[in-house]
Amino acid sequence: MRSVILLASGGLDSTTVAYSLEGLDVFPVFFDYGQHCVEMEWNRVNEVLPARMRRPERFDISDIFRGSSSRLIKEADLWHDKVADDDLYVPYRTMLFFAAAAARAQTMGVLEVYTGFINSNHAKEIDCTAEFMNKLEGLVEKIGPVRFTSPFRYSSKAEVAQTAIRLGVPIGRTYSCQAASIFPCGACPNCVERLHALESAGLAYPTAKVE
Repeated sequence: MRSVILLASGGLDSTTVAYSLEGLDVFPVFFDYGQHCVEMEWNRVNEVLPARMRRPERFDISDIFRGSSSRLIKEADLWHDKVADDDLYVPYRTMLFFAAAAARAQTMGVLEVYTGFINSNHAKEIDCTAEFMNKLEGLVEKIGPVRFTSPFRYSSKAEVAQTAIRLGVPIGRTYSCQAASIFPCGACPNCVERLHALESAGLAYPTAKVE
């Protein structure tokens, strides 16, 4: 059985990838980078991954972003603080994830890493676009044997939601809010994109009033 690593966050995208990896020996990896919702994400990733899959391995890389003003790290008081898209960017986060995952994979003798990254540029996430991931993978291919597979790099969130329904993903238990650590805020870029995707898939109320 082929072994692969999966970058797992407990969100819709990576969980849907997890459900698509039938027949593979999957080693889920979870990164604590200091995100304010880390315990919520950790609980959800343990809950939503397929029962047949190995339990996730957690790595703490939070010291790297110590002191960050990003609202993904420093949680806002949504009753009083205005959160703009620019406030949610975490510098070089995806590059760090790729490097750490590649290092862990080669250490384990695993040569393939799966991610749930989709082609997105909300919240100024310039390191989450298909163009960025293509360039980063090109760099990785020149320095080692580990290869990355991002099945949704050219997909929309709506397409991911449709795939999740087909695979039986527990969509309602996944979590990916950027602004709140306990309950989805419904207004951050991730929440808005998710709501529209679920509406498109027939799983949510209309979101015309969400901006």
